[in-house]
This record gives sequence, C-alpha cells and structure tokens, in this order.
Amino acid sequence: MVKNFGRYKLILASGSPRRQQFFKDLDIDFEVRLKDIEEIYPDHLQGVEITNYLAELKARAFESDISENELIITSDTIVWFENKALGKPKDYDEAFDMLQSMSGKTHEVITSVCFKRKQQTETLFDVTRVTFNTLSEASIHYYLKNYKPFDKAGAYGIQEWIGLIGINKIDGSYTNVVGLPTDKVFHYLSHL
Repeated sequence: MVKNFGRYKLILASGSPRRQQFFKDLDIDFEVRLKDIEEIYPDHLQGVEITNYLAELKARAFESDISENELIITSDTIVWFENKALGKPKDYDEAFDMLQSMSGKTHEVITSVCFKRKQQTETLFDVTRVTFNTLSEASIHYYLKNYKPFDKAGAYGIQEWIGLIGINKIDGSYTNVVGLPTDKVFHYLSHL
C-alpha cells in the first residue's frame, strides 16, 4: 500500500534489526545510514527526557550531511524502573541483576523517535507499562544463556522466550516495547 512518503527519502539511522524489520513490515521504502554516537546524557534527565535527548543527539550527528529531500529517523529506548534508566547491560551479571530486580514488578519502556529534516526537527515518544511475573533464578539464567539479550535495554526482548513466560501484563503499545512505536511513526509519516 505505502512505499514512500511525499517527497522525502527516509533514512533510518538505526542498526537495530528489530527497527529495520518494522520498517520492512510497514512496507516503507527506507535506507539505513549509521553514525557512531557516544550515547551519554546529563545526569539530571529523567524518563522520557533521556530518550528524547538521545534520539535528538543521534539526529544531530547528521546535521552537516542531510539533503533537502531526506528525512533522518533516529530513536532510543530505555527501561525506566524505580526512578532510574536501565539501558543495555554491560555483562551477564548486570543483565541478571536487572531481570531479578524487575521480577514480579512493573516497569516502563520508553521509546523516543526523532524526525530530522534540513530545517526542522520533531520528536515523539511512547510509554508502555510492562509487568513481569515472578521470575525464578533458573529461568533468568536459561534466558540469558540461550538468548544473550545484551544489546537490549533492560536486558530483555518481549518478543523472545522471556516475554512468552515472564510477562503478566502490558499496558500500551507492544511494538514500543520491541523498540519502535510503529503506530505513532506511521501516523507521523502519513501526515508529512
């Protein structure tokens, strides 16, 4: 149905295979263009301020080489739990600690998406509340050893085994938890 949006060539600035697959599944023509960005944010930022800041930081990296007909799309996802951001775990032990701390509790998954054109930058975000069942140590070890979710915020992917056995409830967008609020992104692009 949809291949492109207006006069813009869409540039997805994300190495995430999940985000790239969403764009394919939405039947959108896009190109992947990557830049190495150090994802550091000021300590005082909270929740959505963090993801907005990082998505916009990633977009700014393209400022000097974006053409008039290009739209750069960047995004960032964090797990927000007990007033702190859980990003990608540094190692197995940190991943284990993250999952164990969220066991039986509710956290938020926040994703911000930044749309950058030559003269304009707009950012949207989505928040989904996710409640885990109580996770046994054995199930956490099984998941980490077999799925190695070290490239995922909060050390888990809802679309993987842990999501099938460990998630009791989600309130909000499922695709947002995977890494992109596809409904909001599609709506934005449709109204360009």
